[in-house]
Amino acid sequence: MINITDKSKCCGCCACVDICAHKAITLKTDIEGFWYPKVNSNLCTDCGLCSKICPELHIDELKTNDYDQPAKTIAAIHKRMNVRWDSTSGGAFSALADAMYEQGGYVSGAIYNDDFSVRNYISNNPEDLVKLRSSKYLQSKAEGLYTEIRTLLRNGEKVLACGTPCQMVALRSFLRKDYENLIIVDFICRGVNSPKVYRKYLDSLERKHGGKVVYVKAKNKELGWRNLTRKVVFDNGAVYYGVSMEDDFRRGYHTNVYCRPSCYTCQYKGFPRMSDITIADYWGIEKVDPNLDNNIGTSMILLNSKKGEDFFELVKDKLEYRETSFQSILPGNPALVSPLSPAKIDREQFFIDLDKGTFEEVTEKYFPLTPQKTGITRQIKNFVKKLLLFNNIYGLSFKAYYNYLKMNHRKNTTKAAGCDFYTAAGTVYDIHPTAKITLNKSIIFGNIGVKGMCLPTCLKMTAGTTLEIHDGPLTRYDTGPYNLRYGAYIEIVNGGKLTIGQGAANVGLTIMCAKEVTIGNGVRIGRNVSIRDWNGPHVIVNDTYLNHAPVKIGDHVWLCTGCSIMPGVTIGEGSVVATNAVVTKDVPPYSLVAGTPAKVIKSNNEWY
Repeated sequence: MINITDKSKCCGCCACVDICAHKAITLKTDIEGFWYPKVNSNLCTDCGLCSKICPELHIDELKTNDYDQPAKTIAAIHKRMNVRWDSTSGGAFSALADAMYEQGGYVSGAIYNDDFSVRNYISNNPEDLVKLRSSKYLQSKAEGLYTEIRTLLRNGEKVLACGTPCQMVALRSFLRKDYENLIIVDFICRGVNSPKVYRKYLDSLERKHGGKVVYVKAKNKELGWRNLTRKVVFDNGAVYYGVSMEDDFRRGYHTNVYCRPSCYTCQYKGFPRMSDITIADYWGIEKVDPNLDNNIGTSMILLNSKKGEDFFELVKDKLEYRETSFQSILPGNPALVSPLSPAKIDREQFFIDLDKGTFEEVTEKYFPLTPQKTGITRQIKNFVKKLLLFNNIYGLSFKAYYNYLKMNHRKNTTKAAGCDFYTAAGTVYDIHPTAKITLNKSIIFGNIGVKGMCLPTCLKMTAGTTLEIHDGPLTRYDTGPYNLRYGAYIEIVNGGKLTIGQGAANVGLTIMCAKEVTIGNGVRIGRNVSIRDWNGPHVIVNDTYLNHAPVKIGDHVWLCTGCSIMPGVTIGEGSVVATNAVVTKDVPPYSLVAGTPAKVIKSNNEWY
């Protein structure tokens, strides 16, 4: 009979519930939100099956496989960009799942319930892959999964089962034998988090944003794979982006205070792996193979058995991949071999406080954001950072440094804290004393791509004109200054106003602004792009001709090489303007336009 006296000895796999034919075992949730088996002695017959299949009690006999270490270590990305974009890593799980679906088989994994708790789910419907895909970072309830998989296998159905290492070892123990029609996939697991804490976290976001949560993505890639961004969408249209350690839940997760107690003594680390295939993020891929890395996610695949090797042969055509060394994955994936360290925070008191108050209150008490250091030390560090950045961009250049001082100490240059106008030696300025420059984000003006380049970068501002560099909502370009490369010609005249958000511009950008040009956040500008809201003093005598009219370019727009944006045009958010296109009319959001004049050739467009 199962009797939990030490919570660190129960991984919550739920296999004991499934094996009990008399339904004598139910799950009871403790103050931390984790479930543990509870035996009804009136129904129990002391058959001992629950103890016999418990993976915690039999790990020594279960820890076997064809190979002591993985036969192959593979770096991979899915060939379909939309799959890779929607995946936690590089889309390896989706490739594995598709291969099983193509054989008419079943795939199991974790999905969200309506309240964003997590349960294990299995089906043979490829449309379910969307909700199976992506890690949830919560403990999933696997009750009923093992019985369902056993029934399918006995009926001759093919099954690909994916879950935490402890769940997959529990499956092997539950089945009591190997099935040729079963592929077991686990992932490198740092530790599973409390569903109760996660719900409290979502409640706090709902209060803050005034709406009900309708969508959660634990590792959204809009701001890059490495930013570890949690995206939460609310029914009122509000969107929250929690970036890395700025997110309250992730910061608490890394204190280890609300991982399951068994995660501190996890027995499923190391080797041999007890699955056929192990998947994970390939952290460090940029050092191993930069061709498989563009900050959208790369998968690591370990082939642990002969069956795993054979199944990969059915999968590999769906992937771009290369075999790498096993040693290369260890620095970026310590959870492969080592369990969590116990929390330094008083765990018992944490959960008492959580029951008494809100997630915001326990966050402030136990893992607040580290306040910015102030005083002379901080000032010195900021100064050194500026010098290092300047030296990295321009080297030891007196002319560049002179331009830097001249631009940053103008009477009509206003700067937010930490913002600067970095200027190359080859930059040329013709700026009227009354022209205003406002920096809410730093800008690198005239960054030289090739050493020795002499192509100038020009900025002309006549009387009463304005240039603003904005630090807007988060984008994946938020980490550094606005980078405007060499050869640009920017002219602001006739009281015009040019506003630029986060992003970057390649070589040879031309902007002619006599009224108003607004460039949003996350806009990428290719080589030799032209943006103008006026055509000079000459006109065509026609009622429809616009000599000058405002230009607005929305957030996350891609202006490809050689395109031209004409006066009066608004380009909607998320759109792409193709190479050499001439845009004379408004572009709807999320469109791809091409041609002269430019026309919409694709709608509902997404790009990264």
